[in-house]
Amino acid sequence: MVAPTQPSRKTIPTRTDAPPGGPVVRTNRATRWLHALLYVVTFVLLATGWWLRTGHEGQPTLLADVLDTPDTEVHRTAGWVLLGVAIGGPILGIRGTVTFLRETLRVNRGDGAWFWRWPRGALTGRFGRHRGHFDPGQRLLNVALLGALGTVIVSGVFLTTLSGGQTFATMVRVHRGSTYVLTGLVVGHLLVTLGILPGYRGVWRAMHWRGRVAESTARRLWPATVAARPVQRPDGPEGPDGAAPAAAETGVRQGSHVEVAPGDP
Repeated sequence: MVAPTQPSRKTIPTRTDAPPGGPVVRTNRATRWLHALLYVVTFVLLATGWWLRTGHEGQPTLLADVLDTPDTEVHRTAGWVLLGVAIGGPILGIRGTVTFLRETLRVNRGDGAWFWRWPRGALTGRFGRHRGHFDPGQRLLNVALLGALGTVIVSGVFLTTLSGGQTFATMVRVHRGSTYVLTGLVVGHLLVTLGILPGYRGVWRAMHWRGRVAESTARRLWPATVAARPVQRPDGPEGPDGAAPAAAETGVRQGSHVEVAPGDP
């Protein structure tokens, strides 16, 4: 009689397998390039807009001098480029767009508790737990940024294509107000990404360089993404009972948003 063959416990290496403590990849290359293009164009748009708003028309900025173009034209061109990026980027990366919208618009039990603990977490790094790829604060910021950017773009198109009248006057006020809101949101975003708030130190790596953050940073800010990755243990690749963490527990599909790369960022 031949003894039954024991199932192999060897794990087949995948992109998500890595030594414990390895950096966690938060964003892929296409997402990082889209983000970089958006913030460069938005910076040009806001910088020239505020320059003109504060009465410096006729005093060219450094960019206007380099391009040998009036700031009004630089501002107008940046607006059209932003419109193209805002339409083309999501279409070309439709799968990422669907994931982004799904994760941004999700609402989970416990989100209110996360907001309650946020002030302390921003200073100490002791955030409340949450589920999903984005924390509740990121989801709220995503919605606000999309709304402000969309309003700036649409009102800017009206101002470019109209020459006067009541609609033009209304769009001027809308464009100005949405610019104030967008500027405030961008400043808040920079406070977080630059690590000025102690609890967010190291977060800038998630969208820059290679899109990797230290595992300690991921556990502090996005615990569900760390919990969702495969864990190799002595009794099997996914624990003694051979079961992976349930999606309901982590809030992230297995391997859908996170991968772990060997080595340091």
